[in-house]
Amino acid sequence: MPLGGGGYNFGWPVTEGSHCFSPADCDMTGITLPVLEYDHSNRSCSITGGFVYRGSAIPEIAGHYFYADWCGLWVRSFRYDDGAVVDEQDWSEDLAEVGQINSFGVDGFGELYIANFEGTIARIVPVR
Repeated sequence: MPLGGGGYNFGWPVTEGSHCFSPADCDMTGITLPVLEYDHSNRSCSITGGFVYRGSAIPEIAGHYFYADWCGLWVRSFRYDDGAVVDEQDWSEDLAEVGQINSFGVDGFGELYIANFEGTIARIVPVR
């Protein structure tokens, strides 16, 4: 959403993603729908929202929004460019030991961190 904007209705508890949740035949008038969604297949159950990468250590992922799934044990990213989701990436193999992700964070330099349920805080670093 634009930085200067406000008052957006993202739908909860009426919608879940772009689907009616309660009631099943809801009125979506005035609801701002997500730009990306996924289903609960492959053990996915709960999204952990993250941050857009704005650091300098890994310039090739600048502008990617990182997010995870608690049950699916995966980390993914995408860029949002000119009103469209582009460059979707799955980082699960690169971050195989991450575990159940509680939160993301960024430091003063824009570098990305992941915190998991087990108590680990890890910084995303380039592998070159």
